[in-house]
Amino acid sequence: MFDVMNCEEIGMTLTESLAMNPAASVSGFYFANPESDYFNVGKIGEDQLESLSKYTGRSVELLRKSMAWG
Repeated sequence: MFDVMNCEEIGMTLTESLAMNPAASVSGFYFANPESDYFNVGKIGEDQLESLSKYTGRSVELLRKSMAWG
């Protein structure tokens, strides 16, 4: 895909681990289907927030602030 789009001409490259550089680069294939269904997964529950806090080692307060918890 990078070769077809001539990404190196605009300074976009791939790292050894195939991450895009610069980090703000975004690229992808998008497929559409008129029969597709989109759905809302809902808000994160308090139990999920606490679990994420334990998993990441970040405080619940920090996670709330970073997620703009309402």
